[in-house]
Amino acid sequence: MSTSGPTLARQLGRAEAKARLKSFGLVAPLLVFILASFALPIATLLVRSVHNPEVAAALPATAAALQIWDGARLPDEAAFGALAQDLLTAPEDALSRAASRFNSDLPGGRALLLLTARALKASKDAPSRARFVQIDPRWGEQQVWVQLGVALEVWTAKNFVTAMDYRYDENRAVVAQPREKQLYVTLFLRTLWVAGAVTLLCLVLGYPLAYVLAQAPQRLSNILMIFVLLPFWTSLIVRTTSWIVLLQDHGPINDMLLALGLIDDKSRLALIYNATGTLIAMTHILLPFMVLPLYSVMRGIPPTLTRAALSLGAPPFLAFLRVFLPLSVPGIAAGSLLVFILALGYYITPALVGGLSGELYSNQIAFHMQSSLNWGLASALSVILLSAVIGFYFVYMRIIGAEGLRLT
Repeated sequence: MSTSGPTLARQLGRAEAKARLKSFGLVAPLLVFILASFALPIATLLVRSVHNPEVAAALPATAAALQIWDGARLPDEAAFGALAQDLLTAPEDALSRAASRFNSDLPGGRALLLLTARALKASKDAPSRARFVQIDPRWGEQQVWVQLGVALEVWTAKNFVTAMDYRYDENRAVVAQPREKQLYVTLFLRTLWVAGAVTLLCLVLGYPLAYVLAQAPQRLSNILMIFVLLPFWTSLIVRTTSWIVLLQDHGPINDMLLALGLIDDKSRLALIYNATGTLIAMTHILLPFMVLPLYSVMRGIPPTLTRAALSLGAPPFLAFLRVFLPLSVPGIAAGSLLVFILALGYYITPALVGGLSGELYSNQIAFHMQSSLNWGLASALSVILLSAVIGFYFVYMRIIGAEGLRLT
């Protein structure tokens, strides 16, 4: 009896360890998939937003020379000589990448570096400050060297500085961009406004629809649910281009309003390539994401509660307001969060129907990823948007956990 107890305990421990190992083996593929498709890209995004190695890799001597530069005046002849050495010896592909990256800090910077390198290679004169200024007068401007020094920093916050509509001045101090050059904060605020407006429109349209679905008989409710789910079976591009056809100046909507006498031919409504078109198309596309959480919550509310309120003398509207509506708050909260977060990162619909006034934050991220190839700035913009999404999620969790919204 004295040895059977420890032996049994060891056997149970081994069996439990085997069960845990088996359970881990079952979830290991999912864990690897999450790490490869979610965690690793986000980590890469964070690194790219602050890592800027291209310019320093192509111009190492210049980077060393500018480390001792105070920035109060033009660099000395040694710095000009170091830059000449780098431009003459840098591989062509490395110099091209560095020039493209420098162009994101200084408009025209790519042409400045490449043309200067070409002129130095073709010239027999010794490189000097005067020779650089002769090739391009911008080399005599302190601001050009300040921006070159910023571009040479391997680990830098300049992408976030740019994303917040700031820049480095001639003293390397962070100052606000001129008002006509401020873009990203305006787009971020517009994105928040559009996401909030789309969420509100989806709630106003989706709540009555979900209520009808929840109160209808099961057979009719299933038929109606097919129409709610139908957009999921249609390509997003098809739905968006359909709105382009419907909303254009001579499209079916304007023609119908004209036929009804509500407008004349000279006052057709501008419904496309502006914020109006973005709101209409995004509301239609995201509406099911509001209806489904609302329906799932409403379907679980016992109808006897509303009948009890009616039997106690409450008018129908008051019974709905005091009984049914509070019980549907979890569906409102879940649907609103889902629609709002999806609207924050929406790209295709604003790009196709938004125009300039309907452009959102995500469109600038796509522009820098695909056109300007400024991946550092695109990563910084993405990190800001991701931080906003996480922030709104935590606010949502805090509100749902607040005493004022407890439903039990």
